[in-house]
Amino acid sequence: MPEHKLVGIVGLGIMGGSIARNLLAAGYQIVGHDVDPAKRKEMAEAGVEMVQGAAAVGAKAQIILTSLPKETALESTMRELAGAQLPRRVIAELSTFALEDKLAAQRVMQDAGHILLDCPLSGTGAQARNKDLTVYASGDPAAIRTIRPVLQAFSKDVYDLGVFGNGSRMKYVANLLVAIHNVATAEAMVLGIKSGLDPKQIVEVVQKGAGNSRVLELRGPMMAADNYADASMRIGTWHKDMKVIGQYATNMGVPTPLFSATLPIYAAASAQGHNEHDTAAVCAVLEQMAGVKRGG
Repeated sequence: MPEHKLVGIVGLGIMGGSIARNLLAAGYQIVGHDVDPAKRKEMAEAGVEMVQGAAAVGAKAQIILTSLPKETALESTMRELAGAQLPRRVIAELSTFALEDKLAAQRVMQDAGHILLDCPLSGTGAQARNKDLTVYASGDPAAIRTIRPVLQAFSKDVYDLGVFGNGSRMKYVANLLVAIHNVATAEAMVLGIKSGLDPKQIVEVVQKGAGNSRVLELRGPMMAADNYADASMRIGTWHKDMKVIGQYATNMGVPTPLFSATLPIYAAASAQGHNEHDTAAVCAVLEQMAGVKRGG
């Protein structure tokens, strides 16, 4: 098998698992690791060669993708790869973390002779399943060219944004808008529902006009159905991204009044038991605030 048709993936959750399935469908062989036994079983059944640990992934694959939930997972994964004394590897880090965490990971990889790319993704888990992701790649340009076919196999667009870290900077801009659009969509939905309009018709009609957004298209149907169980981005995970964006904007001295206004709505969603639900569940929070009772 050509060396670049074998790809390693560390982290096979909502995003990583969908990426693995799309790469398999594109003819790649995947070797992967995840800490969750249930996820390991699921992905093995899908055709991923499961191994134990990031170092075992790196021992087999020259190109590695990491899709990780927490800063601690990023740090431990990079240190494990660095300590494995592997030949040079190209690692594309796909998660959303604080820039200083990505830069620290880059230094660890560079000291070990590897190339780390900062490649966060724009899109939800549902979009990942449909290859409807945008890759914000940044870092070594030759390495980006090397792995571009891999990135293109699970996405719709790949942008080379220049120096390492620009991928994360672009992701903060995009996610700031997502945070606002999501709450704005819920606010509009609740206004329509309390006015007596049919929720499904709200989504259908507004999508045809100037008020449409990708967030309305993706999360409006969940809000209309009042069903948030099939999470493509969990409220609990989203808080991590929100914290990263807020801290970055503060460090840059940029006011974010609309973004800041969404924070208590997401916090209320957690307090009301929606941590494992999709971020569209902010609609339920606003319905409660508005005194809306479905079917009443």
